[in-house]
Amino acid sequence: MFGNSSFFSNIPPVVKNLLIINIIVWAFMALLPAADRILDKYLALYYFSSPAFSPFQLFTYMFLHGGFMHLFFNMFALLMFGRTIEMTMGSARFLFYYISCGICAALVQMGVFAIYISNLESLLPPDVCTEVINQGWDLLQRGYNYSDPDCAALNAFVNTPMVGASGAIYGVLLAFGFLFPNMPVYIFFIPVPIKSKWLIIGYFVLELLYGISGSADGVAHFAHLGGMIFGFLLLLYWKKKGVFNNHWFF
Repeated sequence: MFGNSSFFSNIPPVVKNLLIINIIVWAFMALLPAADRILDKYLALYYFSSPAFSPFQLFTYMFLHGGFMHLFFNMFALLMFGRTIEMTMGSARFLFYYISCGICAALVQMGVFAIYISNLESLLPPDVCTEVINQGWDLLQRGYNYSDPDCAALNAFVNTPMVGASGAIYGVLLAFGFLFPNMPVYIFFIPVPIKSKWLIIGYFVLELLYGISGSADGVAHFAHLGGMIFGFLLLLYWKKKGVFNNHWFF
């Protein structure tokens, strides 16, 4: 438990507003199925060649979540780690960092999708690819997909949306391990604390293994990696520029 109530009363503004926005959007979608479908169509992130894609989705997808547990774990991590990172960086820099990690996470995941999509398109006639891309979204909305496995896979990559703040959250976790590498962290089911740097390295390795193995668990593992990698590079740049000064690192 936390030592006093000030932990919650002193949540810095960016983390606080991110929590509020994400929770409100989730509640709105959970309570109004019609709104759920509309927001999912326009604000979730679709692959670039999908008829449902819009550039602003690279930003808006971060505020949608696939279910309560998805929302809960992302917001719990944001509260636990983002609070400290925002107070360290300052609110403006933290907001830039958070949004940038989320956008770059999406771009990395889209890049991985591009490889899979290119391979699938090489197996299908061009006219079939065009039909799948243009008509597949409507098919998925009705709960169907193509019987041909290559067409079905192509349709899933192009027209299945990606949602969630996980890419940005993994950037926040990376920042905590980078700025406070020796800070002890307690995690569920492990009775002893772990230094944050080892925890973050463990997360990175697991996400890499899951991503390479092609785990069909519906999780965008390469987006998580993208958020961490971009966050690491940005923090290295800021450290070189002396943004944090050495007294932030211990």
